[in-house]
Amino acid sequence: METYDLAQLSIAQASRSWQVPFDRAKLYVIHEYGTLSWYVDVEGVNEAALLSHFAASEEIGVTIAATTIGGRTLGGSAYFHPNPMNQAAALRGQGELEGYGPGLASR
Repeated sequence: METYDLAQLSIAQASRSWQVPFDRAKLYVIHEYGTLSWYVDVEGVNEAALLSHFAASEEIGVTIAATTIGGRTLGGSAYFHPNPMNQAAALRGQGELEGYGPGLASR
């Protein structure tokens, strides 16, 4: 498993887009049995309207654009799982993580 701290995170859905404000966001990339899966844990999301929107919606599929602390740009499709009570969210990656290559942190 590889982890990357994020400096920036934005999401888009249909014609709407949001810059996700956070205290801490971390990307996890897991290689297991020849497959790659990824997700993002976000803490300190003080945008209540954003969390409420996804908590009330059945449409949680989003496109993400993220920048790591090291300046790498990554993107892909994910499902946005809000946790309004804890001002947090989890984004479960769906398919390819664009801009990713194994050992990204060492490049």
